[in-house]
Amino acid sequence: MAARLSVASTLGIMVALGSAQAQTLNMGFAAPFNSADPHFYNASPNISLSLHVFDALTVRDERVRPQPGLAESWRVINDTTWEFKLRPNVRWHDGKPFTAADVVASLRRPPNVPNSPGSFAGFVRAIREVQVVDPTTIRIITRSPHPLLPIDLGAVFIVQAEHAEKATTEDFNAMRATAGTGPYRLSAFRVGESATLERNENWWGTKPHWQRVNIRFIGNDTARTAALLAGDVDFIDQVSSTDLPRLRQDQRVRIEEVQGLRMIYLTLDQFTAGAPAGVADAAGNPLSQNPFKDRRVREALSIAINRQAIVDRVMEGTARPNGQWLPPGVFGHNPQVPVPTFDPDRARRLLAEAGYPNGFRLVFSTPNNRYPNDDKTAQAIAQFWQRIGVQTTLQALPWTAFAPRSARLELPVRLSGWGSSTGEASYTLINVLGTYSREQSRGSVNHGRYSNPALDALTDRAVATLDDERREELLRQAVKMAMEDAGIIPIHQLINYWAMRRNLSYVARMDERTLAMGVRPAN
Repeated sequence: MAARLSVASTLGIMVALGSAQAQTLNMGFAAPFNSADPHFYNASPNISLSLHVFDALTVRDERVRPQPGLAESWRVINDTTWEFKLRPNVRWHDGKPFTAADVVASLRRPPNVPNSPGSFAGFVRAIREVQVVDPTTIRIITRSPHPLLPIDLGAVFIVQAEHAEKATTEDFNAMRATAGTGPYRLSAFRVGESATLERNENWWGTKPHWQRVNIRFIGNDTARTAALLAGDVDFIDQVSSTDLPRLRQDQRVRIEEVQGLRMIYLTLDQFTAGAPAGVADAAGNPLSQNPFKDRRVREALSIAINRQAIVDRVMEGTARPNGQWLPPGVFGHNPQVPVPTFDPDRARRLLAEAGYPNGFRLVFSTPNNRYPNDDKTAQAIAQFWQRIGVQTTLQALPWTAFAPRSARLELPVRLSGWGSSTGEASYTLINVLGTYSREQSRGSVNHGRYSNPALDALTDRAVATLDDERREELLRQAVKMAMEDAGIIPIHQLINYWAMRRNLSYVARMDERTLAMGVRPAN
């Protein structure tokens, strides 16, 4: 009898496990993905979606360290030559074999995607040539020594060669080109609204727990929390600071968190010769020059902001004030660059020295559904600026309207966010602070068109330095130079939060990616 009970118990466990393995996971995303093209927009929601469907040569773990992906291993041949061994017997979702030709074509595509609001070109800018040695070996020749190549390649998704060469972004959005090699197949997709994923039973990696994943865009914080508590979704990202205390007390809910890499920052138009749109003198008359080209004005706007007050009152402790773009302990963080001291009196003096004793007027644009408390943060900043005589009109836009207008340089003063997903300082130096140049794949999201040739040269020296200690020293110098020049104005660093049903767990990620592969039954 005991033996029969044992067998029955074993069968019951097997059935339960089989049932659990077939479960569906329903996820609520706070920000929309605007394309299924993995090379279209370097933004976190798009990347999160792509990570389910496509693979890259390397994979970044939860601490953004490079791990093997479609490349099983890699080695340095000489200062400018890397050899990558490709994973054998990998197949695309449509059954075709993965080949070295797919890698070659995919690494060529990012700089050539039309109308990209945030290009992936910066990740391949160092590559001069890709050589096929044999069916499972490629060599990548860089223009100069580039020790960050394995990290960079973790952001470039590999697509089929024919799609890399011929498919448009619309082909991906219409699911004509979305056969990937990733853990999930895309079975339904609506731009900015939803996606349905089916498990790839032939994936080369560890099979994900969930057979089907439904992702919905729920931009409103209250609605997203309500959907979780009502059981409409099992898992949500970007937990609202307002809802966080209540969710922590709810026994049905589990919270996972980690210090994030995303800074919330301000960009100022530094390219318009005359006054940018929406900028006028204190009486509303046109200005003859662009005030943001003057470093004193940029510094004044920065030190007029009480970052600690925003963290305490707006973010309710879910962020940390910062005066640079990386949190302490991350490669390239400069401990000698402090959080700017809140000093409205000095801000007024700087404005007067720059020729604006009575201040001026500006229109300040912000998304209202992309980052935690984005519009509330912008409201607080506007109030601080009002106190130093900068009359601020706030323009809050949904992300779907904000992102393309920002990319077209139509928002002279804007609040945005940037996550240093490479886990080091050069990613921001190249893409956000680098002088814009499509030819050099620099400044892809430098929407203020800040330009500092000395900073560009220092960045180039840093990324070509193989010695880690010397490279970090150079990066710290670059951080100091950029922040002293107020090229951008960092406000705070987000802490990443996810909420889920109590019987689930999640591997919290510094890069804030939301992945079904990281969601598992608790214990």
